[in-house]
Order: sequence, then C-alpha cells, then structure tokens
Amino acid sequence: MLNITDVKLKYGASHALRGVTLEVAESKITGVLGRNGVGKTSLLRAVIGQHPLSHGDIQFGAELFTNKHIHDRARSGIGFVPQGREIFPLLTVKENLQTGFSAIPRNFRTIPETVFELFPVLKDMLGRRGGDLSGGQQQQLAIGRALVLRPKLLVLDEPTEGIQPSIIKDIGRALQSLRNQGIAILLVEQYLDFCREIGDHIYIMDRGEIVHTGAPDTLDRNDIRAMLTV
Repeated sequence: MLNITDVKLKYGASHALRGVTLEVAESKITGVLGRNGVGKTSLLRAVIGQHPLSHGDIQFGAELFTNKHIHDRARSGIGFVPQGREIFPLLTVKENLQTGFSAIPRNFRTIPETVFELFPVLKDMLGRRGGDLSGGQQQQLAIGRALVLRPKLLVLDEPTEGIQPSIIKDIGRALQSLRNQGIAILLVEQYLDFCREIGDHIYIMDRGEIVHTGAPDTLDRNDIRAMLTV
C-alpha cells in the first residue's frame, strides 16, 4: 500500500530523516516506535505531504507521491490523525466530522456508519461542541474525522497520548477492526505495549534512522527495550 524509499528530510541545516525505508502493507498495522525527537512525526509529515523531501521517494499503491500536494494525497485515500487531536473546539461533533467532506466527492459527503459503529459515544454527542468532550472522546472524534475520507491508509501520530486506559483499549479494538476491513494503518507510538498488542510489523527509529524492524514479539528483547528507554 505504501512504500517509503531512502527518504531524507531537513529543517534548514537539521537532518530529521536520514535515509528511511519502510513499507506499510494492506490490511496490516505497521507501528513506528522511538523516543521523543527521533524523527517519527517528521516521517508522518513526509507521508502526508506537510514537508517536502530532500531525497527519496514515496509510493502509494502504484502511484508515485513524492511531489504530490497534501490535499491530493487526502483525495487519494490517506487519512491523518495528528498528535494532539487538533479538533475544532467551538464546532459541534457533527461539524467536526463534516470538515472531512472537503477532500471527497460531493456524492460521498455523508458520515459513514462505520464511525458510529466504532465509536458509539460520538453518535450520542453530535450536537455537543468538540471542546466539551474528554480527551479520549476528542481522540475518537479525530479518528472518526479521518474515516469520513474513506481512507485506504490511516496515519496516526501517537493516538494514545494522554488518554485513559479504557479509551486506549477502545481505540485498539477500532484499529484492529479497520485493519480487518482492509485498511492499511501506519501508527507512530511511544506506548510499547499498545504497539505490541495490535501491531503486525514494527519499526524502531533513532536519530532519524530505522534501527530495528521485525514482528511485535521482537520488542521483548532487552536491547530493543533499551532503544526505547528515555
């Protein structure tokens, strides 16, 4: 579904990504783990088109996406859930979900039932302002907004950050359900156990590079845990 090849990304003189290569398969959850500041969010910015590459290629399906604009990537089926949720606090839940309409054809501008099947609380709160929701409910809303695009690839930046354990379990079940429906998922996380529980393949980053790749059960090794310890 997604192939990233030898990607390098700079912020001025600072090298955020140093030749990153990874792939995200259809109907799989691919996790990217690492400490703060190792390049995980920069990797996602490269995928969704928020920052131009200085080297390398990004291929989505059969199409080269390296130079595509961010809105074109959304229209092609890449849904993004940013770190910190970034919902609109003064808009209602329904209005927040409808902000996803801008990237899809007019005849598809409805909120898919999948959103409410995965997160029933959103259906009960359609008229409430986004800012009145709890942190966990806002995270569910942010994921629901991305699902309005009917994505082929869902990209999430630390969806468990600041979320209570019960909601983390709900989010995990939702992502597994989406995987079973054929959606590819690229998940950036610091929560080791969450990635190990739901991930199909894991990459670990350090200083802008991939330093380990393998199945979730490889995360139990002491040297791998050391890479993730602050």
